[in-house]
Amino acid sequence: MGGLSLAIADLNEEEALKLAGEMLEEADPVKILETCREGMRIVGDRFAKGEFFISDLMMAAEIFRKVMEKINPKLKSTLVEPVGRIVIGTVEEDIHDIGKNIVAALLEATGFEVHDLGVDVSPDRFLEAIRTYQPDIVGLSCLLSLAYDSMKRTVEAIKASGMRENVKIIIGGEPVSEEVSRYVDADAYTRNAAEGVEICRRWIKNGEQETRKTA
Repeated sequence: MGGLSLAIADLNEEEALKLAGEMLEEADPVKILETCREGMRIVGDRFAKGEFFISDLMMAAEIFRKVMEKINPKLKSTLVEPVGRIVIGTVEEDIHDIGKNIVAALLEATGFEVHDLGVDVSPDRFLEAIRTYQPDIVGLSCLLSLAYDSMKRTVEAIKASGMRENVKIIIGGEPVSEEVSRYVDADAYTRNAAEGVEICRRWIKNGEQETRKTA
């Protein structure tokens, strides 16, 4: 199945979809998913090394999404335990979603159960999703600096609901920083999609009971 992972890593959408369709005839959909994840892992490595750019991540995420559309019907009939569960969304007063979509696709490729709430998401919608999905992690995204206060209101709402102890919170977006992370009281921040996924993976792997820190 290496051909599929390489097709994804090389951003060859036509070949990736063709191979995925052929494999569905006889292969276990879980194994196909693992192959797709390997391809996305290679994409993340290339981005980390400076060989790929944001546009490449976007293209890889779109290819992964289309392959998942093909295999999801069979995949849903197979019990697959996610490595972790995350609720993610662009906060209220911000409608930018490119970075969020890339992170969501990479997280899904890594084995997370991802609940993407979309854009302009109010604190109440985040609270409702946390109650419904019981996530391990909540991801708050923004591109506009004016959305910092929306992030802060969302975290404060989670605290007030009594659910803050149950989730780790990561914020992401081009303008975020350690200072912003402290301001909104997040557990970590990132401006890099691959780095954000690694933080989430580390939290799950460690059962994350560590002292809060930024990355």
